Amino acid sequence: MSQIEPLIGAHESIAGGVHTAFERALRAGCRTLQVFTKNSNQWKSRPLDEADIANYKTAASESTIAPVIAHDSYLINLCATDASILMKSREGFVDEIRRCGALGIPFLNFHPGAHMGAGEEEGIKRIVESLDLAHEETSGSPVMSVLETTAGQGSAIGYRFEHLRAIIDGVKEKGRMGVCIDTCHIFAAGYDISTPRGYEETFTLFDEVIGLGRLAAVHVNDSKKPLGSRVDRHEHIGKGAIGEEGFRCLMKDSRLALVPKILETPKGDDLEEDRVNLALLRKLAAS
Repeated sequence: MSQIEPLIGAHESIAGGVHTAFERALRAGCRTLQVFTKNSNQWKSRPLDEADIANYKTAASESTIAPVIAHDSYLINLCATDASILMKSREGFVDEIRRCGALGIPFLNFHPGAHMGAGEEEGIKRIVESLDLAHEETSGSPVMSVLETTAGQGSAIGYRFEHLRAIIDGVKEKGRMGVCIDTCHIFAAGYDISTPRGYEETFTLFDEVIGLGRLAAVHVNDSKKPLGSRVDRHEHIGKGAIGEEGFRCLMKDSRLALVPKILETPKGDDLEEDRVNLALLRKLAAS
């Protein structure tokens, strides 16, 4: 599978309803898909009604595109220092889990949070508290909470694998925790995956610190900014500082054959950029 039909896809728009993302994903040539389940830049969202859920489940059942991953709202900060923002973030995260559960989406991808000057240790402690509260509120949910690696921009937590390990070690329901590697983010954070040697060292370290068994997804993005820049700027595959060789290593890594690989690169309504990037990833997998 890893060479003939790689498990690759993209984040697609839900304009017109969450179910419409399947049609866009099909047009782009995706085998897997990432979506928002609501407006990503608003705290409040219209609850999913019976029609929303039925339309999504019908589209999902009629599609071969799977698995689907949800990305939470960009506003959510599970270690916010402002009490009001922290409360909204925790309530928002619970809502995101419930929306995924209602739709049958198995993974909820999220950024760990930004400590806002409180320090990384305090931030990690607060993220653990937030996750424990959210998991308690959604007891029995099959939805996995998927921590995403970050570039380390500002006070963001998650730019070292050890941060994610500490969060997983801290939460009570470790079985509900997964991890997503963003290639742009880890490169900007200082993990050099642009060469075969650097790639292998990085993924060996990830396996040692976190474990490849926890890897739920990979966000496949090149980086506009250089190694170790700590700046999060996505670029099209092969057009950035990581380059084609790093993505060739990723696409030919048999350990990750069954891990969904999702583009989060810029695109227009015609989805041509997704088609070009996905085609290149397929070419690299076969080369």
